[in-house]
Amino acid sequence: MTYAIIKVAGKQYRVREGERLLVDRLHQDDGSSFAPTVLLVGGEGDAQLDPGEGVVQAKVLAQTKGPKIRIGKYKKRTGYRRHTGFRASLTQIEIESIGGSGKPARATAKPKAEEAANRAAPAAATELASGELPEGYVDMTIADLKSAVSGWSAEEVASALAYEKKHGKRKGALAALESAAADKEGDS
Repeated sequence: MTYAIIKVAGKQYRVREGERLLVDRLHQDDGSSFAPTVLLVGGEGDAQLDPGEGVVQAKVLAQTKGPKIRIGKYKKRTGYRRHTGFRASLTQIEIESIGGSGKPARATAKPKAEEAANRAAPAAATELASGELPEGYVDMTIADLKSAVSGWSAEEVASALAYEKKHGKRKGALAALESAAADKEGDS
């Protein structure tokens, strides 16, 4: 999910879309929108946005007061006692969008995930159709793979190892397949 580090009233906040936060008092009307200073925009995937003007939009929800803080002064044996209090003036804001239009993180993340799935599915289907990989290999966990590899032929182990190097890159699967391939070579 995309996040941004913004600067509001001299303080920095890490925010996400839809998040509400209390900041020091802003001189803006309730319901008004503004664009805070953006220091950094980041998130998952390759969708990195350039920090700049108008990347983050925020809306002022309400002007409020913080909790009351009681301050007491006391000096022993003199009768000196003073009590004061303090309540901070705060503004509650909501982050409307990061990236200008609506929800860009979700809009960019889904097509990339779908593209990766579409690329992997035809390759897996062609390899499974050729009959080289053992049945149900793509859906196996590493524990399933370790228990099943002993019953496979050397060609099946070699094709599974080639498949993992090309597609999976699961360390546990690679280690199990490499050791099984070494055992199969030793038996021959």
